[in-house]
Amino acid sequence: MPGQLGAPGSALQVGAHAGQPDRHAELVSGVLDALPSPTLLIDPDGTILLTNSAWDLAADLLGEDRLRVGVGGNYFRVVVDLADDGPHRDVVASLRELSAGRQRVVARDYAMPSPLGRRWFHLQASRVDQAGRVVVTHTDVTSRVEAEQTSRWQAQHDHLTELPNRARLHELIDAELRRPDPRPVTVLFLDVDGFKDVNDSLGHEVGDDLLRQLAARLSSRTRAEDTVGRLGGDEFVVLCRDCDATGAEALAVRCQTTFDEPFQLGERSVRLSASIGIASAGSDDVRTVRSTDLVRDADLAMYAAKAAGRNRVRVFTPDLRFAVQQKALVAAELHGAIDAGQLVLHYQPVVHLPSGEVTGVEALVRWQHPVRGLLAPAEFIPLAEQNGVIAPLTRWVLREAARQTAAWDLAGVHLVTAVNISAAHFATGTLVSDVAEALAAAGLPPERLLVELTETSVAQDPDAAAAQLAALRISGVEVSIDDFGSGFSSLSQLVRMPAGVLKIDRSLVNGADSRRSQSAAAIAAVVGLARACGMRSLAEGVETAPQLATARQLGCTYAQGFQIARPMPAAELVRWLSGRPDDAPTPRLAQLTAAGT
Repeated sequence: MPGQLGAPGSALQVGAHAGQPDRHAELVSGVLDALPSPTLLIDPDGTILLTNSAWDLAADLLGEDRLRVGVGGNYFRVVVDLADDGPHRDVVASLRELSAGRQRVVARDYAMPSPLGRRWFHLQASRVDQAGRVVVTHTDVTSRVEAEQTSRWQAQHDHLTELPNRARLHELIDAELRRPDPRPVTVLFLDVDGFKDVNDSLGHEVGDDLLRQLAARLSSRTRAEDTVGRLGGDEFVVLCRDCDATGAEALAVRCQTTFDEPFQLGERSVRLSASIGIASAGSDDVRTVRSTDLVRDADLAMYAAKAAGRNRVRVFTPDLRFAVQQKALVAAELHGAIDAGQLVLHYQPVVHLPSGEVTGVEALVRWQHPVRGLLAPAEFIPLAEQNGVIAPLTRWVLREAARQTAAWDLAGVHLVTAVNISAAHFATGTLVSDVAEALAAAGLPPERLLVELTETSVAQDPDAAAAQLAALRISGVEVSIDDFGSGFSSLSQLVRMPAGVLKIDRSLVNGADSRRSQSAAAIAAVVGLARACGMRSLAEGVETAPQLATARQLGCTYAQGFQIARPMPAAELVRWLSGRPDDAPTPRLAQLTAAGT
């Protein structure tokens, strides 16, 4: 039964004559008793003057005996008894301030342990009179708070692995860097080698299963004070607290042991590896470092580890950042290099081995940089592919190569010119139209141009590749498959490829100084395969006289390399041709030939 406001002896007895209850007090008692939330009235010292029915039921509903306090009990003592901690003591202090008139209202959420589990209540308190009496209501907001906590947790964690996500990782790293007692902080950046192959071959669901397994393994290999998180894709970050680079290297090696055992993916067992980058901030540096700095540097070190051959660990050094800055600078300049006329073509001769005749050339792009001088393709082609410049660059090469070949024709020098096509450009699907536009602009017959694609780029999407290559050959443009022997595309794909020339990778040619070598045996097999498929063969990277002799003896149709001639500007090529021995065949329009990279 709730306490009666204004009952004889009550602290709230008001009236003209003693013993007569105040009608207003009875009204207040009835109003409070009608409220659905547990409500009570207390004096400035916390003494309970009135409780409603909901308060009396709360102890029964929550199974909490400490709530079984009625009129005359002390509310402040109840609050502290439930949880003697900072938040609960703060509630008591705020209610005292409210009672004294130094606060207008008290409103806050607080947690209360109970036999039914942790419950959350919203406490709302108001001062009701000059005597400092306070009405306190308690609304159960457990469902709302739990929903907010779930939402907050989901916003900070990866839904797939339940590890901290990118945003949460940066919060944790920054918090560690700003500790009042500075300690060394290290970040490991881990990338799975070959994860894309798993996704592409087995499907994304299997890839997701792999990531979950990996997350569990990494969490079991790290120290209790470390945090494993997932940035996205197959990239994981480990925050190593109070750990320098030396300790982190040992931890990185331990993380790599997670790949010692194969991953069981459905009915298949898959072995993988990981490349790991490490970046550290010593206790003297943590004040000047941000989480984004550490993660970026660890990422750079990871890419260096992957570039060194995968399944490696690399510690960040400032030279890595400088190299990236230089690449970014070159990439930015490359956008304007085409329009500025800074690109030039060099041409490497191709010899028809049975006749010794120079029947073609390969067009190789160079960048005449205004500051750094003449740059080789390896210094800017990968950047062009990464920054979306490769397609316009290749279109320029096609146009310039076609123009130069047409100019040679007018001068009586008849050659077939080969142009390399990047896998990134090939994937755009515009190759056929780009070639047609270049031929039309130069007025060059299609049979005077050859386009060259690597074995690996063709193998990425063999059906789409076959369609584009067939369209080129129908138009009269010859097609060559480059670097054969360096990739792992199947023979069935090769048989279906509409190409006329098969280029033997230089890695095989370099070991073929005699017909008895294993490389020579491999070359002989490729030559036989090319013939069986109706193709001609070209040995690229011929650098010695014995290699050239072996290529001729093994039946290669064409050869190119430094033993024959280095790539050279167009004007120098004409002089080189005119300076060949008198008994050497002169260039003429002959069979189509391929070219190299």
